[in-house]
Amino acid sequence: MSPSLASRAFRFVFVMGLVNLFADMTYEGARSATGPLLASLGASATVVGLIAGFGEFIGYSLRWLGGIVADRTRRYWPVAFFGYIVNVACVPLLAFAHAWPAAAALIVGERFGRAVRKPATSAMLAHAGTRLGQGWVFGLNDALDQIGATIGPLIVATVLYLHGGFSGAFGILVIPAVLTIAVLAAARVQYPAPEDLAVPPPPDVRHQPRAFWFAALAGAFWAAGFADFALIAYHLVKTHVLASAAIPITYALAMVAGALAAPAFGRWYDRSGPNVLLAALALSLAGTALAFLGSPLAAVTGVFLWGVAMAAQDSVFPAIVSGITPAERRASAIGAYGAVYGVAWFGGSAVLGALYDRSLPATVAFALGVQLCALPFIIGTARTIARKRPASQT
Repeated sequence: MSPSLASRAFRFVFVMGLVNLFADMTYEGARSATGPLLASLGASATVVGLIAGFGEFIGYSLRWLGGIVADRTRRYWPVAFFGYIVNVACVPLLAFAHAWPAAAALIVGERFGRAVRKPATSAMLAHAGTRLGQGWVFGLNDALDQIGATIGPLIVATVLYLHGGFSGAFGILVIPAVLTIAVLAAARVQYPAPEDLAVPPPPDVRHQPRAFWFAALAGAFWAAGFADFALIAYHLVKTHVLASAAIPITYALAMVAGALAAPAFGRWYDRSGPNVLLAALALSLAGTALAFLGSPLAAVTGVFLWGVAMAAQDSVFPAIVSGITPAERRASAIGAYGAVYGVAWFGGSAVLGALYDRSLPATVAFALGVQLCALPFIIGTARTIARKRPASQT
């Protein structure tokens, strides 16, 4: 391994991590308060669940199209720029939303921008991952994401505490939005060709469809039962478990958990493979039960575990897909995985929102049962990759 290329690859991952830090500061700051915002504008739990689910559906399902465009045109940087601009521009505009349909359009628009830029960005990061380890690269990137996702909600919480209202809380997020685009422009100047950072692949590297679909189905079942934070926040405020001003702080705690967990799970994946997801799934199940059925302390613990589980998904699944896919198809594969994941998240969120309006125990039972369905597919992913690994290393 060339020390200079390894150092350059690490710097590229770190700079892109800073881009995502500011981006997450922007949109995760907003997401920490969208549930209470929608409730204040008259939306029901069903509406909140549908908006959150549809936003995630757009944010994941359109990654397939974004990945195809990036792979076919090879214009990864322009695709990333367009996506980031849309992604962060929608957030400050929430300050001017005075009806829930307008807020819903901006929430979905923000997710659309993320859908466009995510496969292109992930494909560029994966070049560095061939040199540094895919799990480590995606884990480090996600850790920097989570740092931004911690700071953003704290900013929102501070503004709400000082009685700045939702308009002030969303309006101040224009600052990290501008910083996102500025650092992205600097990254483009410093690293115009991220593919130069990659280790040349051995001649027998090929796509592994069986492993891909096992991973995609594992992620899909997990997503379908994984409650969006907007619904969790709605529950905590509606049942007076936590005050509205405490919700962004609780979300920030989840992001801290994610920042710590993401690189750990990434390293763990590089050393042990997809079986690390079994531990994350167990934490996810515990977090779901505690968040919806517990006391204030139990609910906060549940949200903390929710953050750990989310970070594990965001770091390990992209690493799996990147590791079993040739470079020229990587953005498309990551996008296809996102499409499967997004459809499942949308369907699950819609059902969870509708169930919540009728029965809290039924909501929790559905969430736990569907997440458990991911278990055999996680095991199948690990076994399939383990069988393929010796052949690809000869």
